[in-house]
Amino acid sequence: MRAARFVAGRLSGMLVVLLMIALISYLVFYLLPADPARLACGRPCTPENLAVARDFMGFGEPWWRQLLDFLGGIVAGRTFGEGAAAIHCPAPCFGYSFQQNAQVIDLIGSHAPVTASLALGAAVLWLVLGVGTGVLAATRPGTAVDRIVMAGAVAGVSAPTYLLGLLGILVFGFTLDMVPVHGYVPLTESPVDWAWHLILPWLVLAYVHAALYARLTRGQMLEAFGEDYIRTARAKGLTERRVVGRHALRNVLLPVVTLFGIDLGSLLGGAVITERVFGLPGIGALIIGAVHELDVPLLLGLTLFAALLVVFCNFAVDVVYGLLDPRTRS
Repeated sequence: MRAARFVAGRLSGMLVVLLMIALISYLVFYLLPADPARLACGRPCTPENLAVARDFMGFGEPWWRQLLDFLGGIVAGRTFGEGAAAIHCPAPCFGYSFQQNAQVIDLIGSHAPVTASLALGAAVLWLVLGVGTGVLAATRPGTAVDRIVMAGAVAGVSAPTYLLGLLGILVFGFTLDMVPVHGYVPLTESPVDWAWHLILPWLVLAYVHAALYARLTRGQMLEAFGEDYIRTARAKGLTERRVVGRHALRNVLLPVVTLFGIDLGSLLGGAVITERVFGLPGIGALIIGAVHELDVPLLLGLTLFAALLVVFCNFAVDVVYGLLDPRTRS
């Protein structure tokens, strides 16, 4: 029952946060000077044609009514227009892009595998490399290993992602001709080519994030080594590997899990810079195209989709927190 109340409380909090994000996002896009109906009106765009376009797209209603229709479409779907020209958007309907003549959820679904491949692959690398090098530096403070790890971490934190990406393309793509620098091959077509085309984006994205994890892990490990329970474990004659792996690292993982959930949720919502540098057709490319074309329904759907991913990842973090530390379930 205690665990059930913990999960139920987090789920209700997720719902409240998503409703607030939907409200704020809709108000922001509603107040934009761009008029999606005018963009779809055609030429000449007479007042009569503009009114017809607004009614068909659902922009002729008050903003609160539009918001309710948008939220209702996610649960039950919605229909744009009437008669033979009507467009039905089944649930979950995150909107309809009239400029691309496609449902937002379909556009997201066609681009999401690319972003998921990039984000999940890089996440595995940065988690292993960041935590591993952080632990290595913490167990050898003041040595050459510690200084090298921290110097690399400072460089990774300071360097912009686009700069590292361009340097990687220049060195490993053009100069050494070792890896592809552009394009994407679906996993279903060829797993080897899929991984080979993503290896450089993975490494660039992983290096930037692993630098943060290395610094965080090292600082938390050094702090843990000064705690009484670590001294007690050593006094009992436990091996250093057991002290580090079972006692110190378990407590260090709590802030690491928090940061990991936030980073992964943000990247799944679109790694805009990395996808742009390497020409990957993911969610980031879809966001940039929607901004350029002022596709407001698509932007709104993408915003809520990205928020949903971030909130869900934070929910997963809370659940993992409860498993690592039962005190957080109270």
